[in-house]
Amino acid sequence: MNNEHKYRVVAWWSSGRTGIAKSESAPNAIHFTAPPQFGGLEGRWTPEELLMTALASCFTTTFHAIAVLAKFEYTDLEVEVEGTVGKTKSGFRFSEIVIKPNLKIASEENRERAVSLLHKAKALCLVSRALATSQRFEIRVEMRKHSLV
Repeated sequence: MNNEHKYRVVAWWSSGRTGIAKSESAPNAIHFTAPPQFGGLEGRWTPEELLMTALASCFTTTFHAIAVLAKFEYTDLEVEVEGTVGKTKSGFRFSEIVIKPNLKIASEENRERAVSLLHKAKALCLVSRALATSQRFEIRVEMRKHSLV
């Protein structure tokens, strides 16, 4: 297995108050907008919700992989992620993100192991760890050529 994997998403502003994001691995594009509090439309995903989705789905898949390797059986896992955005001197930012896993197991005797595996999943979740990763910014500005029609 390769030790490095790349994931790519392309997003563009489509028109008015909405944008579209597309991944090579997914069959459908995601339509997004700013949150309604910032002039966006109702009924569309927002970048803030997509970030919370990335955390919840990463935690869920990480826990599942750990549980399979540990031969730990569970009946259900629901993960709620809630982020709080507030205004600071430098602009809006997330002030807190809370991950709330709700794991259902068959017997009480597995509770301690379940808690341990949940903590392990939190420590290993790639998206959670990525939030502290430095970002490289590669700008490209192009001049649009006029076409003669």
